[in-house]
Amino acid sequence: MLIDTFGRTIDYIRVSVTKQCNFRCQYCMPDTPMDFYEDENHIPLEAMATFLKIAIDEGIKKIRITGGEPLLRKDLSTLISSIHKYAPEVEIALTSNAFLLKKYALSLKQAGLERINISLDSLKPDRIIKISKKDALKSILEGIDEAQKVGLKIKLNMVPIKGINDDEIIEILEFARSKNITLRYIEYMENTHAKNGLKGLKEVEILDIVKRKYPLKLIEKENFGPAKIYVLQDNYVFGIIAPHNDDFCKTCNRIRITSEGTICPCLYYQESVDAKPAILSRSTKQMKDALLESVQNKPEKNLWNEEMKTDEISARAFYYTGG
Repeated sequence: MLIDTFGRTIDYIRVSVTKQCNFRCQYCMPDTPMDFYEDENHIPLEAMATFLKIAIDEGIKKIRITGGEPLLRKDLSTLISSIHKYAPEVEIALTSNAFLLKKYALSLKQAGLERINISLDSLKPDRIIKISKKDALKSILEGIDEAQKVGLKIKLNMVPIKGINDDEIIEILEFARSKNITLRYIEYMENTHAKNGLKGLKEVEILDIVKRKYPLKLIEKENFGPAKIYVLQDNYVFGIIAPHNDDFCKTCNRIRITSEGTICPCLYYQESVDAKPAILSRSTKQMKDALLESVQNKPEKNLWNEEMKTDEISARAFYYTGG
């Protein structure tokens, strides 16, 4: 069992399999050239699978595959299949922009994928282009439909940004509800790689908008999860992930590993553990030691807050670590 110095059990690892992405979202990597390519330092997925099996042996119960855009890795189903065969009880999930999902949904499901989180920041084609620099809405919606068809469990993620898509809070809620898909609003997390001047909606602002049309009540904070869960009168459930709140980190149960083998104990901080030599050497002891070190290095909380100073803005690149 992996337990950090604050008594939290760490049983969830997020695995970035690539820094590459076919979108250039304003809140993530808007100024990165479209021909950006720095993937020659990738850990081979076969070696990453070996590390993940050790992590499972140490107590990891959930694995989420992220990027960049993970569906750009054509051997992704092989990684999922390897993990699923080793430990069928471990939940395997994926976070994707869904642009390529229609093509891969069935093979991912057959390999052992259970869940997928899909970014959907607008239902207007021109806004998707503005946000992501990609004419992608049609492909995203087709990917959602195909994922439902093959039986993947889906959550939609929306990042509301003032002056860009904040007038679609209700529209996306109603879209998700119409498809019986869970929605998570995610507060924009300030970072130095995002477009200058972005202002996200905080939890209270999102709730105020929803309340104008739908009565709701708080059900609970997810056990060992980042979201607060709310329910409408018709029993539709949605969540808000609010890293600016004081209680966001109290039940954090996750660490992250990048495609280059760097283990990040916290999404906010740059501090990390270089596990690449251990993974490439296939040394069980060294991989286990790196995993344990990262857990012991996990900080108590991030510094995202309402009064964040300029010099406190996170330098973490989300496309590098995964969100």
